[in-house]
Amino acid sequence: MMDIDEHTLFTVTQLNRATSQLLAEYFMTVRVQGELSNLSTPSSGHSYFTLKDANAQIRCALFRTQQRRLNFKLENGKQVIVKAQVSLYEPRGDYQLIVDSMEAAGEGDLRRAFDDLKYKLAEEGLFDSSYKQRLPVLPKAIGVITSATGAALHDILTVLKRRFAAIPVVIYPVAVQGEQAKYDISKAIAIANQRAECEVLIVGRGGGSLEDLWAFNEEIVVRAIFASNIPIISAVGHETDVTIADFVADFRAPTPSAAAEFASPDSEQWLARFIQLESRLQQQIQRVLSQHQQSVDWLSKRLAQQSIEQKLADNNQQINALKLRLTQAMHHKLHHQQNLLAIKTAELWQHNPAVTIRNYQQRQRYLSHRLLSVIEQRFKQHRQRLATAGQTLHAVSPLATLNRGYALTINPNSGQIIRSTAQLKLGDIVETRLAQGSFSSEIKTITLKKSS
Repeated sequence: MMDIDEHTLFTVTQLNRATSQLLAEYFMTVRVQGELSNLSTPSSGHSYFTLKDANAQIRCALFRTQQRRLNFKLENGKQVIVKAQVSLYEPRGDYQLIVDSMEAAGEGDLRRAFDDLKYKLAEEGLFDSSYKQRLPVLPKAIGVITSATGAALHDILTVLKRRFAAIPVVIYPVAVQGEQAKYDISKAIAIANQRAECEVLIVGRGGGSLEDLWAFNEEIVVRAIFASNIPIISAVGHETDVTIADFVADFRAPTPSAAAEFASPDSEQWLARFIQLESRLQQQIQRVLSQHQQSVDWLSKRLAQQSIEQKLADNNQQINALKLRLTQAMHHKLHHQQNLLAIKTAELWQHNPAVTIRNYQQRQRYLSHRLLSVIEQRFKQHRQRLATAGQTLHAVSPLATLNRGYALTINPNSGQIIRSTAQLKLGDIVETRLAQGSFSSEIKTITLKKSS
């Protein structure tokens, strides 16, 4: 600084500049408490106001970059504490404060209480990550603990409806500001855990000053959050607002809307995933069906080669062949006997003695009778054999068993007949043959025969 006496001559610019330097060097940074008035916020985004008390006032400027860090709204009449630099606006010679930060009056005591409780709970381990619970990927229901009339609830419900409207939302209305708020919030957390109707809870409110948000710094609320068996998302204020509830909660969201984003799945992503899974499932089903169709075709060919109908047809053909041979043999025998009779008759006529004729006639009648008896007996024997063979064949025929109400169960993969539950396991596919048609079934239960 230059030496100044009564003879020193200044220009106005020089005097203002010297005063500005003097103020900056002497005061540097100061903390001043007062009431906001004459608040003005032009289009530039900077705020200009007067800080006053009962006897004096001073102009203040709060630039846009510092204003973004405020956690409350500037309002005329609000008591605040500013941290500022004393300066002089040289073009007009206006003495003013350039505000670096601002807090509501009384926040100093709250800030100390905040730090004390935060340190205490940290020492107890309430903030340890090992206690944090995972948020459910697809919750069956979402609980919201906040004011029933606040904008936070509207923002949360709007986001939840947009992201996954099918998930039910349970609202636990509470006071979020004032002396009663801490009791309402802690009680609502306990009730939500007792009812167990939600898989995740959003606890929070909209922005405000440290005093406005103080319910979420109360020890009773913080311990209720820590004791919750339901995962809790802390959604208090704006992104710059920090409460002790944020440290103890299982997840901290910068805003209530962001909390709703974290708590709910994206329905469009799930729908796309379902469509992809459906396509993969259809491909898998088609591949399995093709494999089974090939197995069925192969088994059908084997069954056609070894079918019961084919065996019956072969046996019937053999029986018809035997009947034909039997009939031919009987006709041959009868023809032979007729020829013999004709020879004897001719011989008889050649000799023609009456007694011999009578004897031969009697013998002829006897032989004829005997021949007919033999033939009839032979027919009867062959018919009995044929009937017995038919009955035997029918008795051993699987179709006869099927016609009596029984069924034939086959392993379609191996072609083996299922005779014991030891050949089965859960999930096997078996084919059951009835007298009329067949069907396939899946083994769901297996009951073992109890030993007597």
